[in-house]
Amino acid sequence: MKAKTISQPVKSYRQLEDVVGCKWSVSVLQAVGGGISRPGALERHVQGISTKVLSERLRKLTNYGLLDKHVYAEVPPRTEYSLTQSGQKLLSIIGQIKLLDNEIRTAEQGAPADAQKTARR
Repeated sequence: MKAKTISQPVKSYRQLEDVVGCKWSVSVLQAVGGGISRPGALERHVQGISTKVLSERLRKLTNYGLLDKHVYAEVPPRTEYSLTQSGQKLLSIIGQIKLLDNEIRTAEQGAPADAQKTARR
């Protein structure tokens, strides 16, 4: 039996889906984009996220190149995260998706009224 190979674009998309497809990733990216850079502050800001899941998300987002990790040699040690250029681009795309979603929802709310006017004519 031949081993099935996955093309590079499909593999890249699956990796992106794995990183961003988690319900917590977008919240973490938005929080870091909003200036919250330390893990403890992120955990308090992102409602419902556990320490374990936050650590996993930060690791995946950093490995994928969306976040930069800065470790400071202090006592106690301090770690901060910031968006990379790719992370900033992704947040911009997410913002555009939100705008599109709002437009669609607004249109859907207006559609039944329009359909009723057409039916009355």
